[in-house]
Amino acid sequence: MAKNLLSRTPKIHIARALLGAAIAASAFAALPAQADSPVGAAAAGAVPAAVAAKQQPPVEGTGDVKPTAAQVLTLAKQQIGTTENSLGGGTKFQKWYMNSQRAAETIARDGGNRQAYLNAAWCAMFVSWVGENTGARSTIGWDAYTVTHAKWFKDNARWGVEPKEGSVVFFAWNGSKSLTSIEHVGFVVKDNGDGTLTTVEGNTGNGKVEERVRPKSQVVGYGYPEYRA
Repeated sequence: MAKNLLSRTPKIHIARALLGAAIAASAFAALPAQADSPVGAAAAGAVPAAVAAKQQPPVEGTGDVKPTAAQVLTLAKQQIGTTENSLGGGTKFQKWYMNSQRAAETIARDGGNRQAYLNAAWCAMFVSWVGENTGARSTIGWDAYTVTHAKWFKDNARWGVEPKEGSVVFFAWNGSKSLTSIEHVGFVVKDNGDGTLTTVEGNTGNGKVEERVRPKSQVVGYGYPEYRA
């Protein structure tokens, strides 16, 4: 999910996360990795890392060519202003994910149906969409549940506490450093050197893709895609 330096209030964040989980539970492998997910958090750790890594399909048509961090951030920034509808959904990111191979995999993992993603919290789907459309799916990953996405980075030894340009940043509004507390995800644009980050995120408190400035105290950790230099 995406929410603020003070996007929506923590209570709203939590409510949105719970709603996403409820949708998923009724309706959503940690495969290699894209805020929150529409489907049950309980299933997040159900797939062993070794199995999850094998489940991540290769990026089609890209060979070994990876994008640069700047290219990924350029596409992410081009989405600024994209807004959800009154139901909290209907974005191209949700529509893409709903029809993706990954949605089928997460439904098999967590239950539910494709339609549930259309109005589910979409910060992770935004990150996943950017990865897909820059040819970086295999290094950015894809999921609709932030916790699963973060665990994929950690299981693949691409997790840390240092912000880097283009890294995938995971937030917990209460300052927890536990992966299971993650509530939101976005991309790091830069470390401002004053205890804050500039980020670009989907599903912010305003229900949009926005550039934000957030305190590093709310960061759980960072996933590091393998970008081309």
